[in-house]
Amino acid sequence: MYIVYILYSIKYNKIYVGYTSNLKERIIFHNELGNKGWTIKYRPWNLVHSEQYETKKLALYREKQLKTAKGRSWIWSEIIAK
Repeated sequence: MYIVYILYSIKYNKIYVGYTSNLKERIIFHNELGNKGWTIKYRPWNLVHSEQYETKKLALYREKQLKTAKGRSWIWSEIIAK
């Protein structure tokens, strides 16, 4: 099982889209354990949306969709605005 997830940093008004096979561990990494990368600059992160997929291929496809301009627009209007 793979999970596509959306994180939101209220403090910096930023979103992050990713995928993982272990959501709980991945969120801890983004908020506490990671020591390099883009997400450490905008902590803390809140999980605002997740979707489950049977295969890695499907999860990667959905992640790429959400990272497009149209996908990000959907995130801001349908997920963050609510």
